[in-house]
Amino acid sequence: MLASSIPPSLLLFLILLLPPPSHPADVIVTSDPVVRWVEEHGAPLSHLVLDPEAGHLYVGGVDHLYQLTPDLEVMAHVKTGPHLDSPDCLPPIVPHDCPSATPTQNHNKLLLLEAGQGAWSGSLIVCGSLYQGICDKRSLSNISQLIYQTSNPVDTQYVAANDPRVSTVAVVITTDNKQEGGGAGGILRLMLVGRGYTSKGPGDIPPITTRRLFPVLPPRRAFSQEEELGKLVVGSYSEYNNHFVKAVAHGNHVYFLFSRRDMWHKKEYRTYASRLCTSDRSFYSYVEVPLLCRGGYNLAQGAWLGNHAGEPALFVVMAAGQASTPVATGRSALCVYGMAKLDAMLRRAQEVCYTEGGRGSSGQEEAYIEYAVSSKCLKLPNTSMSEYPCGGEHTPNPIASTVPLPATPTFTSTTQLTAVTTATEAGHTIAFLGDGEGRLHKVLVRSDWSGDQYDSVSVDGGVSSADLLLDESQQHVYVLTSGRLSKVPVSTCERQTDCQSCLSVRDPYCGWCVLEGRCSRKHQCQRHMQPNHWLWSFEPTNQCVTVQSLRPANQSKDEQTQVTLSVVQLPALTEAESLSCVFGLLPPQPAVVTATSITCQSPAPELLPPIVTGSDHMILPVSLMFGHVTITTGNMTFYDCGAVSRLNQSSQCLACVSSEWRCNWCPLDQQCSHNQSCSSQHIILNQRESSGPTSCPLVFTLQSSALVPLGLTTTVVLRGRNLDVYTDEAPYVCVVQIEGIQINLTASVEKTHDNTHTFTCSPHQFQYAVSQLQYSSAVYLRRGERRIDISPGLRLQLYDCSAGQSDCSQCRAVPEEYGCVWCSGSPAPNCVYNQSCPSVPADTCPPPQITQVLPVSGPLEGGVLVTITGSNLGKRYQDVVGGVTVSGVQCPPQPEGYQISTRVVCELQSSGKQREGPVLVTVGTSPPGKSRQMFTYQDPQLLDLVPDKGPVSGGSRLTIRGRQLLTGQKSDLRAFLGPQPCYIVEEVTDSQLVCQTGPSNQTGEVTLRVLFGKAERTVPSVTFRYLDDPVITDATPAESFYEGGRVVTVTGRNLGVVQQPIISVWVEPVEVQRVKRRRRLALLTAKQLVFNSTMTTVSERCSVLSSSQMTCLTPKVSPEVKVKGVWFQLDNVRVHYETIKGKSFTYYPNPELFPLSRDAPDVPYRFKPGGVIAVEGQDLTRAMSRQEVKARLGDQECDVKTLDNTHLYCEPPEIQPMSVDDSNELPSLQVFMGNLRVDLGLVQYDGDSLSVVPLAAQIGLGAGAAVIILSVLVVILMYRRKSKQALRDYKKVLLQLETLEINVGDQCRKEFTDLMTEMMDLSSDVGGPGLPLLDYRTYAERVFFPGQQVAPLSRQLDLPESRRQTVEQGLQQLNNLLNNRLFLTRFIHTLEAQQGFSQRDRGYVASLLTMALHDKLEYFTEVMKSLLQDLVQQYVAKNPKLMLRRTETVVEKMLTNWMSICLYSFLKEVAGEPLYMLYRAIKYQVDKGPVDSVTGKAKRTLNDSHLLREDIDYSSVTLTVLVKNGVEVQPCPVKVLDTDTITQVKDKILDQVYRGAPFSQRPAADSLDLEWRSGQAGHLTLSDDDVTAVVQGRWKRVNTLQHYKVPDGATVALIPRSQSSGGVNQVFQTGEKTPMLEGEEEEGLRLWHLVKSSEDPEIPKHRKSSMRERERAKAIPEIYLTRLLSMKGTLQKFVDDVFVAILSTKRPPPIAVRFFFDFLDDMAEKHGIDDPETVHIWKTNSLPLRFWVNILKNPQFVLDVQITDSIDAVLSVIAQTFIDSCTTSEHKVGRDSPVNKLLYAREIPRYKQLVERYYSDIHSAASGCYQEMNSTLTELSGSFASEMNNLVALHELYKYINKYYDQIIMSLEEDSSGQKMQLAYRLQQVAALVENKVTDL
Repeated sequence: MLASSIPPSLLLFLILLLPPPSHPADVIVTSDPVVRWVEEHGAPLSHLVLDPEAGHLYVGGVDHLYQLTPDLEVMAHVKTGPHLDSPDCLPPIVPHDCPSATPTQNHNKLLLLEAGQGAWSGSLIVCGSLYQGICDKRSLSNISQLIYQTSNPVDTQYVAANDPRVSTVAVVITTDNKQEGGGAGGILRLMLVGRGYTSKGPGDIPPITTRRLFPVLPPRRAFSQEEELGKLVVGSYSEYNNHFVKAVAHGNHVYFLFSRRDMWHKKEYRTYASRLCTSDRSFYSYVEVPLLCRGGYNLAQGAWLGNHAGEPALFVVMAAGQASTPVATGRSALCVYGMAKLDAMLRRAQEVCYTEGGRGSSGQEEAYIEYAVSSKCLKLPNTSMSEYPCGGEHTPNPIASTVPLPATPTFTSTTQLTAVTTATEAGHTIAFLGDGEGRLHKVLVRSDWSGDQYDSVSVDGGVSSADLLLDESQQHVYVLTSGRLSKVPVSTCERQTDCQSCLSVRDPYCGWCVLEGRCSRKHQCQRHMQPNHWLWSFEPTNQCVTVQSLRPANQSKDEQTQVTLSVVQLPALTEAESLSCVFGLLPPQPAVVTATSITCQSPAPELLPPIVTGSDHMILPVSLMFGHVTITTGNMTFYDCGAVSRLNQSSQCLACVSSEWRCNWCPLDQQCSHNQSCSSQHIILNQRESSGPTSCPLVFTLQSSALVPLGLTTTVVLRGRNLDVYTDEAPYVCVVQIEGIQINLTASVEKTHDNTHTFTCSPHQFQYAVSQLQYSSAVYLRRGERRIDISPGLRLQLYDCSAGQSDCSQCRAVPEEYGCVWCSGSPAPNCVYNQSCPSVPADTCPPPQITQVLPVSGPLEGGVLVTITGSNLGKRYQDVVGGVTVSGVQCPPQPEGYQISTRVVCELQSSGKQREGPVLVTVGTSPPGKSRQMFTYQDPQLLDLVPDKGPVSGGSRLTIRGRQLLTGQKSDLRAFLGPQPCYIVEEVTDSQLVCQTGPSNQTGEVTLRVLFGKAERTVPSVTFRYLDDPVITDATPAESFYEGGRVVTVTGRNLGVVQQPIISVWVEPVEVQRVKRRRRLALLTAKQLVFNSTMTTVSERCSVLSSSQMTCLTPKVSPEVKVKGVWFQLDNVRVHYETIKGKSFTYYPNPELFPLSRDAPDVPYRFKPGGVIAVEGQDLTRAMSRQEVKARLGDQECDVKTLDNTHLYCEPPEIQPMSVDDSNELPSLQVFMGNLRVDLGLVQYDGDSLSVVPLAAQIGLGAGAAVIILSVLVVILMYRRKSKQALRDYKKVLLQLETLEINVGDQCRKEFTDLMTEMMDLSSDVGGPGLPLLDYRTYAERVFFPGQQVAPLSRQLDLPESRRQTVEQGLQQLNNLLNNRLFLTRFIHTLEAQQGFSQRDRGYVASLLTMALHDKLEYFTEVMKSLLQDLVQQYVAKNPKLMLRRTETVVEKMLTNWMSICLYSFLKEVAGEPLYMLYRAIKYQVDKGPVDSVTGKAKRTLNDSHLLREDIDYSSVTLTVLVKNGVEVQPCPVKVLDTDTITQVKDKILDQVYRGAPFSQRPAADSLDLEWRSGQAGHLTLSDDDVTAVVQGRWKRVNTLQHYKVPDGATVALIPRSQSSGGVNQVFQTGEKTPMLEGEEEEGLRLWHLVKSSEDPEIPKHRKSSMRERERAKAIPEIYLTRLLSMKGTLQKFVDDVFVAILSTKRPPPIAVRFFFDFLDDMAEKHGIDDPETVHIWKTNSLPLRFWVNILKNPQFVLDVQITDSIDAVLSVIAQTFIDSCTTSEHKVGRDSPVNKLLYAREIPRYKQLVERYYSDIHSAASGCYQEMNSTLTELSGSFASEMNNLVALHELYKYINKYYDQIIMSLEEDSSGQKMQLAYRLQQVAALVENKVTDL
């Protein structure tokens, strides 16, 4: 793109930079049949267009364009960037002319279809953000083919915004081509563009413009903005910064939707819709109306023109703005505006503004003129609206309505909605909304404009939707998100396979087509017009065709019956149509329909599928079919009675007759059947039909005990009933199941009287292998092969006494019914069943045995729990109650801790004294058990506590020392400080425990308590004090380097209470950072896990110096980690660094220090004693200050004098130090920065004998050649020595200056604070009308004619009335002549050629010409350029660097004046205020110290020649000045000095009283007298000179307040001076301004004020000056330099502010500067000057030295202020510094340098950079500002021309014509062109009129 404008070499470079083009193969298309998507390069993608003819899609993004098929296959892909560009430059971009150009991304701003016509197939319009937003046309069939592209665009072809963030919209329209005579059929295709304001690039492109698309016949250009095509004229582009959202054509109008700040009303942001007639080329019809979306949604984000209820409507998604900003929040809504209502509102606004002056019937303003243009609403005839619906030349425009068009949100969202499109389905409006998280919301818009969201699809997670479009078939929505294009179906009806899911999606597109059995759109269902045939999904009352009931609902699988279905909402069928029933997967059966009932035959039993094993039934669906379509389905259950009994073997009969199915039991057949009869004649019917369960044969209970002991022969007895049904002789058998094995026992039967049977099973000895007390075993009865039912839950409980009962007490604790006893037989005593014990069981158990006691000590008071373990400790808790003693003291057992036989827990009781003894446990009457361990009652003591204070938040570790602290268990040990716990943190020893304090809710003293169980101990007479938490108020510095060790000084309060302060750094490894980045889309919790698991800290301990200060060394941090935070841990108080300073603590890479001998590191560095060692490095001051750096040379210190970012200077000892390294004799230089230690190499001191006399000279060779060689060597050596010495001096001077500045730093800071307080008061005045700027006329007068008493601007033409008219006519003709360029240049050149034409004359003529041509500044500029070109020509031949150095020619003064004119507004708006602040700061500072009124010398100054060196005793005095304010007199305090003269006092009083007023508007000090008032009548008029003046010899002293002894607080008043006033001041009415010296001199007296002038009149003048020079050449004593430095430091900020205001490019430099610098660059190029220094000098001579230095030295040229000698002296130094900053020569100072250069030695390099950046920024900014310059000059000509006294200037000029008349005439006649124009003749005519001069006419 624009390749033609880029040099081939650069083009190749750019091609190499670009990534390889991506191929369609890179594009991924999903296989998902529902949502297809394609991933595309160029995120964020911004525009999507659909070609309705071919169905192709076009996508525009960053640097990429795509053409895709409807199925998202890529057809073509074009790269549109990045290219070399800059928003500041105009295309074509030439790198040489545009240094700011960088490879820039091309954001797609517009993508539009230009429809085809006839043979013309149309095109794709593509506009990007590059090259000021120019556009191309591309082929619709293949976007790779360019139809139109410009390689050299003109400024009318800049279409889109050049800033990616600024919106651009457009619409293509076609109208009749009337203007261009197209005749019939002639069409004009235009593009209306709306774009926001961009701060860079051309700033004059209106918000709405019309661009030509077709026809384009030369000289017309495509996309150009032509005057006749129309644009929206705007008063202020930046104020009316419209954020455009949409442009649409509708009917005969074009509509724009945008948001911007409401400039008419509340200045809040709101959305507007504006309208233009399509045919209106002049924008007369422009009208706009605010759109109100209720609920605070004020910023439009997207829009679509669709239909609603058959009418066109504008669908707008709006967001709520963040406060009063244009930033959209997530809260958003869809609002719908009917186009008819919108048009009515727009028409109403137009009508009110045309015919009612903007006010409606109520008198309220309804319409007004917007965009700050000079039009207003009118009262035209009422027919105006109908006659001029699109406005006319006479109608007001642009019109805005004050009345908004309101709408209630249709849909609201908490996620920002970004795009909208709509569709109409079956008469319903559906809105599709895209949101900022890549979701597509589907909303049904109801007829009342309310909305119903029915679906939300996630299209592309976490990326905002940019564009939405429906395809031609309205079947799919294309969703454009940041990186992909997705094709989403509008509905997924076809995915719903059944009616229920179809209706449940509640999708307006979907409905269930009953007879077709599918979910479809309405028009796809054939019988959708008939009731119950298409059921709409969105209608809540609709329900599917359902089977309400089914009779019978269940039946046996062995039967076949008629089944009746009752169906709801059955659709009507024709007579020829029928339904069928389908059971499961069986073949269909015909169905008979009767009203809502349908009857079918159930399937034959043999056809039914088998029932699943483990179940007794199956459920088969019964489907009602229409052909192959299932209309509805019911469920029918088929059961199997046989399976019911099979599934319950233990009680088959019970299960059969109790089941939910209709099953009956045949006991003799052992069969469960659905039949009502059995083959064996006996039946037990289902419980529903008879008594049921009571009839079943059943074993219902165990007559014997269910508990059966193991290993003993036992008989089991069962009882049964209803067994008489069995008549055969089959025997009964008892069956017992143990662990899977059946034991069959024969049973004898006995029938009892109550018709029950008793079964006695044969005896058996039961066994089981499981080691447990009890085992549950199944038991049942069998008769032959039949199993008799048994009651559920009937089981035998087998048990084993020996399992788990290990001792006597446990055995006897088993419940009695088990019969377990402790048998003491062989082989060992154990627990058995009582009948199994061969010997007599023991009545009592053995004595208890104790194996362990815990703890073995306790406090005297008891209260701790003692745990005793062992055996035979009783069989229940009651056995041990009262039977436990510890060391002879009863210990009551606790029931909750007791375990049978094995454990007793008792609570220790008080013993009263220390004692020791065993633990005894007694159970019953048996002897007591005794422990081997001894238990000790102890008396623990607390002796000491350290520390005794800590912060209230806790965290202090207390060490408690004592005796016998290991009393009881650690769990019994607890410590408290008052009520708060103190947590034990280390292992407790017998003599020490450590606990950490918790937080307390208040400060104060608390007692430490330690609890040993219930025993409490305290430290005698020691308390712990909770003190206020430490508070950190400051911690500096705020940065360190990775090596750490930098001292951070922390100040605050209560730091002394902290036991161990720590500085901690939280670091995170870089890998975790990577993991985090990879998981940034994961859940927050997952992030939290990553975060927590890697929280690593590095810490260092801090040292507390006092309660208010501590120091911390920054911890060392690895460069591989990221620092996440820094905090101070003060016990439990954590203080994050951010909370102290409001900014985070920063870690930087370590500073680098380079070895002293970089080229040869092994060679020692040679050092000359008396100098300094300069160490080079990088980033030395980034996290380090000079005071912190230590340097050591060998065993001695090298005193660090200066540290800057790249250099460290240290002064080593005079004598070479010793080495500290045994391996080397020479000392090495080591630099220490925190933990960083750098060895910079060895240093060797030089001897002083540099000039070694060669041996050749000593031998005395006579050869002349040797003498010459020797001389040369000596010269070279001396030169080297001198230059080295000079460099050392330079470094030393810099060091001394810096040391001095640091010494005066504190004083400067105090002075500066005072000054800033004063200036703050002042800035409140300056902000308003307080800046005393001179009006333009006075400014021009002072600049054009400096030093002239009455300048021509103020004079009138002094002529006799009789001659006035003739002379004025002649001067007018002269004016016409001056407007002839040839005449003017010949005139100037002729004057300059005359010897008598002095330099002053040249300046005067130039200023007169400036006055005369002020109304034609464009012409003046052209002439000036032409003359300057001649000047360049002259100097190039001589020495180009000298050009413009002085003002020696007319054109140089013209340039000065031209700059002054062009920069007046810059002075007024930008530089004036800092200049005034500097002046006030200087004045304030100078006046604070004594100023000699005779010599002008001051104590506070920057100028050493104006420095009052003598020490003057002075003190500040505050006078109360009475000021008359109207009628009342108010006292006003004024600060003066007692050494001030009376005139100085008057000036200071006037300064205070007339503080905000311009100097010219306040009374002169000479016109007022100062009156000292004391008491009632004491009025004394004070004066500089009166009879009381002190005279000593030839000297008379000027009177001061000290002289009159005026006290502090005295009352004075300024009164008008009366000429006849008597009294002492009658003789001398004098002040500082009155030259009194002459009068006094005559009397032989000389005046003095503070010091007597040292000038001796006897010394000749030339001698005086040389003596003075010599005096000054001596180094200034340090005390005086300190004064100058103090003044400099105080004023530094104000000097910086002025320099920055003049030289900053943050705001665009004045157009005149850019224009003139551009001109100088052109001149240099034209004359082949490629030395940048020359061009730099030209620029410096033309702007800083020519204009700014003049302003800096003479602020009175711009400001209405008074400049005294002392202020002037300071300004001179500042101006000189400015001059030094603009020079290119290297700035070096030595001891003999002028003081002003020394003062600013450190600042000048910084200012130089400022100047160089200013020049380079202007050079690299966009060139071609000629057009802008011309419009500025035109504006200036009109603005100030009336201020110029044109005729006076012409009359003055004529005087020069008259003086050199003959020479001028001759010069004009010699020129051939002049002859043709008759210039000489015309000048003679002028002479005749002006002077009555007789000519050769």
